[in-house]
Amino acid sequence: MRLVHGIGSRADLPLPFLFAVVGAVVVLVLSFVLLGVLWRTPRLDGVRAGRALPAPVASVLDSRALRVAVALVGAVFALWTLTALLLGPADARNATPFVVYVLLWVGLVPLSLVFGPGTWRRLNPLRSLHLAVCRAARLHPDEGLRALPAWGWWPAAAALTAFLWLELVAPDNTEVGTLGTAIALYAGVQMLAGFLYGSTWFARGDAFEAWSSMFGRLSPLGRRDDGTLVLRSPLAGLDQVRPERGLVAVVVVMLGGTAYDSVREHPRYVSVVQTADAPRVLLDTLGLLAVLGLVALLFVAATSAAGRLSGGSAAGMPTAFAHSIVPIALGYVVAHYYSLLVLEGQNAFIRLANPFGDGGFLAGRAPDATLIAPTTVATVQVVAIVVGHVLGVVLAHDRAVRLFPHRRALAGQLPLLALMIAYTCAGLLLLFAA
Repeated sequence: MRLVHGIGSRADLPLPFLFAVVGAVVVLVLSFVLLGVLWRTPRLDGVRAGRALPAPVASVLDSRALRVAVALVGAVFALWTLTALLLGPADARNATPFVVYVLLWVGLVPLSLVFGPGTWRRLNPLRSLHLAVCRAARLHPDEGLRALPAWGWWPAAAALTAFLWLELVAPDNTEVGTLGTAIALYAGVQMLAGFLYGSTWFARGDAFEAWSSMFGRLSPLGRRDDGTLVLRSPLAGLDQVRPERGLVAVVVVMLGGTAYDSVREHPRYVSVVQTADAPRVLLDTLGLLAVLGLVALLFVAATSAAGRLSGGSAAGMPTAFAHSIVPIALGYVVAHYYSLLVLEGQNAFIRLANPFGDGGFLAGRAPDATLIAPTTVATVQVVAIVVGHVLGVVLAHDRAVRLFPHRRALAGQLPLLALMIAYTCAGLLLLFAA
């Protein structure tokens, strides 16, 4: 079984493909110029930005009853999926691949955009299980056997890479046996680390909490550093992301993983892999690592050059600008997985209606393809990529005028603009290569 991704093509665009690419570049350059003229001082302040929610609303959102209810939803959904995994049919009727690769990986993105960076933190069934065991053993969930080392985001980056390898490289990755083994290994590692380092582990070691929290920063619903729930500009949420170890690695994996998903569908890549003597899994693994490495290399080179052109040092620049990659990664996710979520998301619920695969009230129902007409998908893809890069330009500009002397801030952003243009053109070319 293969889950279908994008169905748009160059021919489905409402304007010639070359015009779309040129138009995207023009939009980025124009945005850069306008920001240089109109945005001369920092305007994003994630630490203090936003309007506080009314006290009754904030009280409900922070209430223990709501936290327990959301955690129960996550636990019930996990148990329902495990029922399908263990007792369901061992063929394409099984709901588990659709839950893992569509509802969890892709569907978590819009959920986080609506409900904020704590979405998976509250839903995470492994975090809930860890809490329940600690309470039963009369242990404090935040305290493990030892302090969590200063790894920053590196464990999350490794976990995200492992999931991408499962999704994009592993043979038979939609088979029940493969998924069962992967889920058991992942849950075992997460729970062991949770008991070893305490619940703080999940925030920096769980792939899905990292995925959700980064995209959730673009939600209008956020929390100031003092804990106040606020409505704010989505860009202010990303400005609040603190520079930490491994942050660059996380955003590179978020962007590079989706980029590799496009690369592996390119006809030339497919031809090379199919005619090579080396094992397919080895070539795909090297391909994934190569794309991640290229994305990282370009980003580090551009941000380091920005620091030097601005009269400062290259040290720390990649981490300082890492948050500007998140809306670009979001654009790629929307462009690449929009049709997957719309179509296969429906198939996921059809199969989940009866996890045993022998019917159910949605049995025989076909997914509605109204929202994935080829022209619609192609338009969504272009708009998502362009808007994501424009938002990245805005975030990079605001951070540049905060870090660099005023006279050199604009010159220092030229490498970043070149990077955004390169990412945009590459993304569009890969997306519509077929």
